[in-house]
Amino acid sequence: MPTYEYECQKCHHRFDLFQSIKDAPKKTCPKCRGRVKRLFGTGAGLIFKGSGFYITDYRKPSYSEGAKKESGAAAAATPATNSNAAKTGGSKAPTKKD
Repeated sequence: MPTYEYECQKCHHRFDLFQSIKDAPKKTCPKCRGRVKRLFGTGAGLIFKGSGFYITDYRKPSYSEGAKKESGAAAAATPATNSNAAKTGGSKAPTKKD
């Protein structure tokens, strides 16, 4: 449910009201019982709570499988290159294989 912001026409009191989209707009000020108007542009805010909400959370399973294969191949190649350099004791640049 969104939060709407109102302003009193009489006393200029501003307040927020948490109400359903289906509810009718509030008509009276809680402070002076004057007429209120709902302010423009409010009530559309979203609050995302939790550990995610990324575009990658909703991709197709085939994309995820391909990404795992690709990252697994890259991870397997990286330690092998580092361990070969450590064994030879040098910082020899890897050679390009055709």
